[in-house]
Amino acid sequence: MSHQLYAAGLEKGPANFAVQSPIQFIERAAIAYPNKLAVVHGELKRTWGQTHQRCKQLASALKKLGIQQLS
Repeated sequence: MSHQLYAAGLEKGPANFAVQSPIQFIERAAIAYPNKLAVVHGELKRTWGQTHQRCKQLASALKKLGIQQLS
């Protein structure tokens, strides 16, 4: 449906379209939909809130191993 909005003449702009990194997307999804399912893989189910928390845990573990963010 969102693609139909653009086809109907609604141009992409700051109010309705924002380029996001994967990190920004997960953070915003966790705020907007903390209890909605984000990941389903067989029996494994994770909400956006849980996914965000696990991403932060992974980032912390990588940092402790000395892996740094590129400038």
